Amino acid sequence: MNQILKKLRRYEIMIRKVVNNQLQGDYQSVFKGAGLEFDDLRPYQYGDDVRTIEWKVSAKGHGTFVKTFKEDKDQSVYFLLDISGSQDIGELGKKKIDSSKEIAGVLTLAAIYEGSQVGLISFSDQKEKILLPGKGPKQGVKIIQGIFGHENKSLKTNLNDMFTFALNLIKKRSIIIVVSDFIDEGYERPFKALADKHDLIAIQITDPRESALPSLGIIPIYDKEQGKTTWVNTAFGSFSRKILDTFTSERDHLKNICKKNQINYLGISTKDDIVLPLVELFKNRNRSMKRG
Repeated sequence: MNQILKKLRRYEIMIRKVVNNQLQGDYQSVFKGAGLEFDDLRPYQYGDDVRTIEWKVSAKGHGTFVKTFKEDKDQSVYFLLDISGSQDIGELGKKKIDSSKEIAGVLTLAAIYEGSQVGLISFSDQKEKILLPGKGPKQGVKIIQGIFGHENKSLKTNLNDMFTFALNLIKKRSIIIVVSDFIDEGYERPFKALADKHDLIAIQITDPRESALPSLGIIPIYDKEQGKTTWVNTAFGSFSRKILDTFTSERDHLKNICKKNQINYLGISTKDDIVLPLVELFKNRNRSMKRG
């Protein structure tokens, strides 16, 4: 565990240095924008987030009003971590689940460093590990241990249940960071509801094998979630095109949902170093905060 913490700490320091150089020290921007308490009402101005409109007051016919908020010093950051079997794809030591855990771990340290309360919900098709928010170094270590030390109860996926559970559990507006490959169906409704209630960030983890299988002839493909082996002919061009088309359409579907619902989206491949993509996340968050 000490080696894991040292590695994550190195990543976290690297990210902070790059972001500080590019954003004039606004490293904490990725953890701003949530944890807000209602303060007052004011007339709507061009560029305001439509989600802040107070419809009941506006419906009285005296103009359109939006809610204003003040920062809550005890804001919470939750990590929703998908640890299902579909994450177990990639090279040894560079699987999707490895990247997912490293990203959640690095951002945990960053959030703890900025004084946020941090919680964890690990999920497959059931609740795997639940750690309620807390502050300080001990909480950071507890979250890291929960991320890297947990052994799965199940390998199946149910994002709908994960998002629904989070909706029911997290009452106070928080930053929610979802780390998943998003390989599932029927999760859109609670996912959008989370975005409406909270400040939502979606980090999608992918592996090159999901979009470009090598031409190896007839090979067995094992579905870890279903526990079944299927034989496929990878030499057929139609099979390769189907794999690529499915991967592209599912990724575009998620990106469109995020765009329409003001969800920060970040795609990270297992072939990528996690530092630069996470720096890009900070930069995008910083730009969106300035527009707000």
